[in-house]
Amino acid sequence: MKLDRLIRIAIAVAILVVFVVATGGLLYVTDAALRVWDRLAAGPAVFLFLYIAAMVAIVVGAAYLIWRLVIRRPITPGEPSEPRPMSREDIETRLRDAETAGVDVAAAQDELKELASRRESGAVHLCFFGEVSTGKSSLLKALAPEADVEIDVVGGSTREIRRYRWSNDSGHEIRLTDVPGTGGHEEELDRLALEEARRAHVVLFVCEGDLSRAESDGVKTLLGLDKPLILVMNKADRYDVDEQAALMHRLLQRLDDIGGDMSRDRVLAVSAGGEVDVVERLEDGRETVTRRSRPADIGVLVVAINRLLEDEARPLDVRRDRAVFRLAAEKLAEAEAVYRVQRSEQIIASATRKAIIGSLAAVSPGTDILIQGYIGTAMTQSLCKLYGAAPRDLDVEEFLSLSQSRVGRALPLTLAVAGNGLKAFPGVGTVAGGFVHAVAYGLIFDALGRSLVLTLSRYGELKPEIAAKQFEDGISEHIEKGVRRVARMALEEKSARD
Repeated sequence: MKLDRLIRIAIAVAILVVFVVATGGLLYVTDAALRVWDRLAAGPAVFLFLYIAAMVAIVVGAAYLIWRLVIRRPITPGEPSEPRPMSREDIETRLRDAETAGVDVAAAQDELKELASRRESGAVHLCFFGEVSTGKSSLLKALAPEADVEIDVVGGSTREIRRYRWSNDSGHEIRLTDVPGTGGHEEELDRLALEEARRAHVVLFVCEGDLSRAESDGVKTLLGLDKPLILVMNKADRYDVDEQAALMHRLLQRLDDIGGDMSRDRVLAVSAGGEVDVVERLEDGRETVTRRSRPADIGVLVVAINRLLEDEARPLDVRRDRAVFRLAAEKLAEAEAVYRVQRSEQIIASATRKAIIGSLAAVSPGTDILIQGYIGTAMTQSLCKLYGAAPRDLDVEEFLSLSQSRVGRALPLTLAVAGNGLKAFPGVGTVAGGFVHAVAYGLIFDALGRSLVLTLSRYGELKPEIAAKQFEDGISEHIEKGVRRVARMALEEKSARD
């Protein structure tokens, strides 16, 4: 009870002291302010205004500095949340900036060159898209009989992109493009087919009945390209009238489920014709197989193409260009991702080497801690800049502080791995503890940088707690993988110093 009473009295005394100090401070500030104001009021008006302006500038400047230090600045996104249609100026600006930074922009530039070539020709490009064995090549042959098209009734004959000339009754110069069938075992062919569909003005999706799940996904992807799409059910002659009507109704339902906004006159049933084996029974009971030609029935397709070209002649180029610009932007983003990986390796290797040199150069206890702190800050800032992040200084400090607390727990393991790693280099012999310590420092920085890259590539910004946790969870794996590389780096530095 006596102890409790003493604590209460001590708290009361502390409150009284704080009250007295606060009151005295307030009175002093008030008195000083009033005296300054009286002197300013008695002086020239210009001096008063200048004084007030200076005080406002100081307050605004202090507030701005606090905001920059404490408030998280927004990350500049690669694309807006609601992307506006990409223009030629947008993609060309991004290409110039990326090329200046050292990114390989050849693939994206090739898309723009191909687009310029197609613009100059003035032809309309129609792409036949669909799964293997749906009869795309046969359909193209029916539209352009003079074209030399390879057809394989077993399926999957087209393994590269082929283009053929065709002029409709209105005189439009048209390029019919046959692409590899999707749904096979080669993902590269699927990629080629989709890219060519993005370069075309109009896409004809060819199926031979109700859509499978993969085909529904393909139609959804094509509708997302924001260009005209014609859904063509080929081999319709295999069905009677009622079966055709049921299948067409089912296709329209599929489109509704997908969410596609397509008019009914762009969902067609055709037959590309070709040849069929017919079994005939002879009078003596024997059976023979005869190959007969089937006439093509593609009139509705020709009408749909002509109507589409007449109705949307001008917007076709605009919509095609936007799709190609997006394709070029995606190829640029892929190149930038490769560049970030390569550049991050360079940044991490440079920081690791500096950490090794700093540890070897430390002349007194605690010196290496100061050196490593500077290197860690520089590496973190460089990697954040590479990935387009703009962290607060407090975030960098927090990340390094959280990571440092985990380094202490991992240091014994790191030293052990470093020592074992050095044994793999013949002729090294027994090395001093300081050298092993330098290798351990290098391993820690290597692991720190790689953990940070994982966080930045996933979230696009520096999240100190997540990055530090990633460092803690992955440090064992990182040091095991990097021990030979870092040990070799340390030996090179030691040889250079010796």
